[in-house]
Amino acid sequence: MSPSPGDPMEAEGVLNPASGRTEDGTLYLLPRLVAEGNVSRVGLAEVTLTDGVPTGVDRRGVVLAPDEGWERGMNNAGVEDPRVTWIASLGHHVMSYVAYGPLGPRAALAVSTDLREWHRIGPLRFEYQPGLDTDLNLFPNKDVVHFPEPVPGPDGEPAYAMLHRPMWDLGWFRPGEGTHLPAGVTDERPGIWISYVPAAEAEQDIRALVRPRQHRLVALSEHPWEALKIGAGPAPLRVDEGWLLIHHGVSGKLDKAFMDQQQHVSYAAGAMILDPADPSKVLARSDEPMMAPETEEERSGTVPNVVFPTAVEEIGGVRYVFYGMADAHIGVARLERTG
Repeated sequence: MSPSPGDPMEAEGVLNPASGRTEDGTLYLLPRLVAEGNVSRVGLAEVTLTDGVPTGVDRRGVVLAPDEGWERGMNNAGVEDPRVTWIASLGHHVMSYVAYGPLGPRAALAVSTDLREWHRIGPLRFEYQPGLDTDLNLFPNKDVVHFPEPVPGPDGEPAYAMLHRPMWDLGWFRPGEGTHLPAGVTDERPGIWISYVPAAEAEQDIRALVRPRQHRLVALSEHPWEALKIGAGPAPLRVDEGWLLIHHGVSGKLDKAFMDQQQHVSYAAGAMILDPADPSKVLARSDEPMMAPETEEERSGTVPNVVFPTAVEEIGGVRYVFYGMADAHIGVARLERTG
């Protein structure tokens, strides 16, 4: 998927899509559409197939725009980088997205039964956890994805879990403020965290999903291709070994604050296996990227050298990964198991 010529809503790119299927099995992408001035909306696009392979889309309009005051600032606005998980036990598609409001990026949720009509249930409000010696609500947060079914929580009870990536440097907001790390964390680089909502609470009222608790660190950068930071990609997939999490890793040099469109970094994709008995534990992870920027569309764009996976769908027994290309286009790749 590439920007439609002459469409002002796509003037600065289409990228980083969520995905989902309607009751009749039709596959849709929910791409981030970027208008002039870096104002993002979430669109809906039906995937077209050629011989069973995804090769294009038919646009179906916009399903979420920065209409709420907390999704807009004086000089910025956006609902960005959606991830969508169908949670059958809740009977809803759950969309996590980044609300780019007055205080920068803030994670938020919306829910739908049909992918077309979305209802906001609000920004995430992380429960205070004294042992962390901080308040997670102070920090910008991105890359929120939900597990598609309840998992064991830290107390052993079933819970709906979400992965997320807090960013500890508050210097962008108050010059000189610097980095504030939670207790027990010594690495300043943004990494992947997990938080939980008791299953019984969410099943009684889906709005409980915006009040996660029992926060745990899952993983930090380990390898050169992810030297700057890591973040979750698509929703985890259940495989024989555990939960397969495709993640992105960033290397290179950060020039300015995180809100700027970086020009000297590289985004690649790798994978982890999370423990099914305790998904805060990593059982295995790739030491080399599974995919790195190689094609012209991946190497040249709004932010060059980016592959950013955000959705996985199975079509005809084959899994396909949909991903952002250099913050300008959307690509697709086969996800193949070789071992």
